[in-house]
Amino acid sequence: MPRLLSVVESPTHPDCSAAYRALGLEVETVTSIRKAVAAVKRRPPDVVVAEFFYGYGNNYAGVNLGNLDTLLATLRSKAPQARTVVMVDKGERRWAEQLATLYPVAHILEQPVDCAALNAAVEAVLP
Repeated sequence: MPRLLSVVESPTHPDCSAAYRALGLEVETVTSIRKAVAAVKRRPPDVVVAEFFYGYGNNYAGVNLGNLDTLLATLRSKAPQARTVVMVDKGERRWAEQLATLYPVAHILEQPVDCAALNAAVEAVLP
């Protein structure tokens, strides 16, 4: 059974667990990038759904673009087959697109995202 890792860091991330399960996916939900990295190392997923937040004026703005750099680097080494669906605020889309030039990102969806759109993106990347 394919595995989906859902990284829920804000209230704008829709809970589509039931829709994912209807696709035949095993779903794991975590609430931080740190927990997501640990989950990837413990049991590599096939699909990751996460929100991108640009690192305005914090330590991300130096080396990393935002919150997903560490997770995507971990996926590259621990789960290279994993496909990533990223949700982003319209104003930060250019940064998410820049991130996609550094790491494999299958889909970038602009917020607000509903379960139908998220489900379609996930279904499109299933192995």
